[in-house]
Amino acid sequence: MHSPIQTVLAGDVGGTKTLLALAHWDAGRLRIEREARFTTGDYAALTPMVREFLTGATPLAACFGLACPISGRRIKLTNAAFWIDADEIAHDCGIAQVRLINDFAAIGYGLDALTTNELEILQSGSIRPQAPRALLGAGTGLGQAILVWQNDHYEVLSTEGGHVDFAPVNDVQIALWRVLSAQYGHVSYERLLSGQGLNDIFHHLAATRSPTSELLAALQGGDPAAIISEFGLSCRDAIAEETLELFACIYGQQAGNLALSTLAEGGVYIAGGIAPKLIQQLKAGGFMEAFRAKGRYREWLSSLQVAVVMNPKVGLLGAALAAGR
Repeated sequence: MHSPIQTVLAGDVGGTKTLLALAHWDAGRLRIEREARFTTGDYAALTPMVREFLTGATPLAACFGLACPISGRRIKLTNAAFWIDADEIAHDCGIAQVRLINDFAAIGYGLDALTTNELEILQSGSIRPQAPRALLGAGTGLGQAILVWQNDHYEVLSTEGGHVDFAPVNDVQIALWRVLSAQYGHVSYERLLSGQGLNDIFHHLAATRSPTSELLAALQGGDPAAIISEFGLSCRDAIAEETLELFACIYGQQAGNLALSTLAEGGVYIAGGIAPKLIQQLKAGGFMEAFRAKGRYREWLSSLQVAVVMNPKVGLLGAALAAGR
């Protein structure tokens, strides 16, 4: 006999936008019934947003992935005057269980909800069932997590591994480290593997050469990381191309570091906002060569599966799975 279908509420709460979804979850099968996008800054707290979204529906449980550290049941977003009170949501909306998790942890849970066509394979490899998984994702910062098997599913161990020391591996990277060290003091992998990091790499390379006038004009308005990526991917500026190549190599280095640190025979997953946009660059070869360049462990690293998460709603799916559990 099948267990009854559970209706759960999932949320992906960021400083700019919040996604809410009602989902039916049953024995690992997940179906999004209804979802909506809200502008976070239009509200002072999550509770009224949830009330507005539910319009009479009463899910059995809710889980929200939050773009901030999780400490307690009442939390303010890091970059917005916006409060999330789990107990207030439970009381006001009649939801029996409300859970708060980090947004990158939600991505980790969401891996179980993805289909094969939502993953872009960078390296085909064997997956050992129930073995640890490694997850990292560059975006506004660099998220890193470890997934370990517990009972009947993967649990996410959140980390702050993005803030470990950047270790340059050649003369180009040593020169980059010296410049950033003088500017920032501590140089972490997050300092490089982020939107701001992409911009910093570009300006370091451009200090001794001139970008095209077309790129310089484009940089006067808009998001620098997006513009540099666009010019690099379309081969319209040599310095932008070199920026993406260096970014991909450093990304691969840290992905390999995390794979070694976790013995990730359950797979290495690259998530975050930047990887899908740079998939062409990540597949060009530099990322995986840097991933495998670990001396005596090259052969072992060559045996792992490495995949890029292409579904931008993976965090929402993960929050729904966590709520259902």
